[in-house]
Amino acid sequence: VQLQASGGGLVQAGDSLRLSCTASDPTFSDYILGYFRQAPGKERDFVATISRDGRRIYYADSVKGRFTISRIARNAVYLQMNDLKPEDTALYYCAASMKRGTNLSIATAIEDYTYWGQGTLVTVSS
Repeated sequence: VQLQASGGGLVQAGDSLRLSCTASDPTFSDYILGYFRQAPGKERDFVATISRDGRRIYYADSVKGRFTISRIARNAVYLQMNDLKPEDTALYYCAASMKRGTNLSIATAIEDYTYWGQGTLVTVSS
């Protein structure tokens, strides 16, 4: 599946952004979806994941209460980011996982994901 990411940009601390990730694949609803981010000079870290049926969600502690992941329709996943902080500055990646499990399964490890979007840059100034 090919993932097309969009929505990054330059904002000030406290602002909001919404990242979008779409795919033109009829099996998109079969994938667990997630977002990761990679700050300059650092490893790629888990941000959020949502189950195949959208009913189970899990966030990294650093974004809990500020970010919201959702999947709408059969070919899109969104990451709503509120109250952005300078430490949120990173390249953000959406990803799709075929990890075995139920419709409520989630995935937090990089190695669980097979397909990756191209990354979209989020820069938060203080």
